[in-house]
Amino acid sequence: MELDKGADQPSPIEFRLDPASGVPTYLQLVQQVEQALRMGWLAEGDRLPRVREVVAGLAINPNTVLKAYRELEHRGLAVGRRGQGTFVRGLPAGVVPLRERAALRRGLLDWMCSARVAGLDEGGMVAVFEDALRDLREGRDGVVA
Repeated sequence: MELDKGADQPSPIEFRLDPASGVPTYLQLVQQVEQALRMGWLAEGDRLPRVREVVAGLAINPNTVLKAYRELEHRGLAVGRRGQGTFVRGLPAGVVPLRERAALRRGLLDWMCSARVAGLDEGGMVAVFEDALRDLREGRDGVVA
C-alpha cells in the first residue's frame, strides 16, 4: 500500500463543524472521514489535513484534532507518519464499490420520488426509512432465505 502518495499535495477533504449538532468536535471529524471513505471521496493512501491546517481552518484546539486522528487510527482507518502527516489506511466495514453504490442510490431516489408522490414529506420518508432499517437490524426484513 502506498501511503505517501499525497504527502506533498493538499488533502482531498476539508472539515466543517456544526456547533448545534451536540456531537463532540472530534467525533464530527471522525464521522466526516468515515463518510468521505464510504462515498469514495477519500481512498487508501490519501493524506488527511495536517493538524495545523485543521486548527487554522476551524479555530479549534490541536488536541481535538489529535484525538480525532487517534480515534481513526484506533478504528484502523488511518495511520500517522512522523513528519509527513496522517494517511488513510483502510476502509470502514460496509463500503461497496462505486458502481454498486450508484445503483443503490438510484433505487433509493426512485423510492423517494414514489414516497413524495404518495404524499410523504422529508420527515415522513425519514420515519419510514428508520422503521425499515430497525426491522432489518432486528431480522424482520421479510426476506425469505
